[in-house]
Amino acid sequence: MLTGDQYKESLRDGRKTFFEGKTVDDLPGHPLLGKTVETTAAGYDRFFDPAPDATSPLMTVPSSADDLREMIPLLHEAGMMAHVTYTSIQTLKTAAGRMDDVKPGYIERMNAFIEEAQVGDIRITQCITDAKGDRSQPPAKQNDLDSYVRVVDRQRDGVVIRGAKLHITGASFGHELLTIPTKAMKAGEEDWSIGCAVPVNAEGVRIINTTYAPRHEDIRSFPVSGEHHYPEGFVIFDDVFVPYERVFLDGETAFAAVFAHSLGLWERLGGLSAFVEEADQLVGLAQLVAEANGTAGISHVKEKISEMIIHATLIRATLEAAIDNCSIGPEGAAFPNELYTNAGKFHAAANYNHIVRHLHDIAGGAVLTTP
Repeated sequence: MLTGDQYKESLRDGRKTFFEGKTVDDLPGHPLLGKTVETTAAGYDRFFDPAPDATSPLMTVPSSADDLREMIPLLHEAGMMAHVTYTSIQTLKTAAGRMDDVKPGYIERMNAFIEEAQVGDIRITQCITDAKGDRSQPPAKQNDLDSYVRVVDRQRDGVVIRGAKLHITGASFGHELLTIPTKAMKAGEEDWSIGCAVPVNAEGVRIINTTYAPRHEDIRSFPVSGEHHYPEGFVIFDDVFVPYERVFLDGETAFAAVFAHSLGLWERLGGLSAFVEEADQLVGLAQLVAEANGTAGISHVKEKISEMIIHATLIRATLEAAIDNCSIGPEGAAFPNELYTNAGKFHAAANYNHIVRHLHDIAGGAVLTTP
C-alpha cells in the first residue's frame, strides 16, 4: 500500500497536465490543484496498513450485502478519488460477469488489471463521456471521426486510440484512465467499440483541467469548496498506444453498452448514497436553523421539516433495498439491485430542489448574507 507521501511522489511521473493555459509540472505544489492532492493523500494515510501483503479496503470487491453496506461510509470518508477507483473496479467486475459470450481473454485481462491495481494501490478514473460532435449523427457519420474515441491503428501487440473524453473528474490525480464506450454501438462502429486502461502518463495523453475551487485568499466563506474540490479533466488521446493486455474490448459492438451500463449502476449507487447522507444533514440543519430563529414550533415550518424527513427516509429505504436485494455474479462479486438503485437515484435527484427550497424558506437570507 502507498502512504500519502508516496502517492504525491507517484504523481511526478512525467504526465502532461495543464491548467489555465499553463503546464503543471508539480501537482502537489500547485496552489489550487495541490489541495486535491492533499485531500487524496490524506485518504491514503487514513487507510494505510504497513503489512507487506496488505490491500486497501477501498479496493475490495464486495461479495455480500454486508460488504456493500460497509463500503459506503468508507468511500465517503476517503473522498472522490477513492470513489472513482472503487467504481472503476466494480465496473470491470460487472462487465466481466455480463460478457460470457465474448473471448475469455477479455475477462482474464480485466481480472489481471484489477489485481494489479489492488497490489499497486493506485487510483483509477473513468473516461466515458465523448465529445460527441453532432449528436444527431452516429460516430461513423461525424464530420470529425475523432468526436468519439476510436481505434486508428491495430498493430501486432496493441492498438492506437485517438479522440477525447470530457468531464472526467480527477483525471489528473489518478494513475490509470479506464477508457470505455459512452453508449451502445452498431455494426460499422467497430473502431469506436474500444475499452481499455491507459496510464495517465502514457505518451500522447494530455489533460486540460478546470476547477470550481474559489480564487480567494480568505476561503472562510467557502467552508467546503475551499478545502475539498476535484478538478474536471478534458482528456485528449493523441494517437496513444495501448498494449493488448490492457484492452478489454476491441470491435465487439454488441458489448459496447455493457461497460456504460455497468458503470452507470455503480455511479448511481454512489450518487444515491451521497444523496442519503446529505438529506440527513439538510434535515438536521433545517431543524437547527428553525430552533435558532425561534420558528421551530410554527406549523408551516414543522410541515416543511416533516416533508424533508419523509424524503430522507424514502431514499434511505431505496438504498437499503438496493443493498439487501443485491445479486451475486458468476465470479462471486455482489452487485446492487438495479431497480431499487435507479428508482432511489431518480427520486433523490427529482426532489432535491424541492427539499433545498424548504431549507431556504426556513433559514432565510441570513445564511448567504451574514459576514
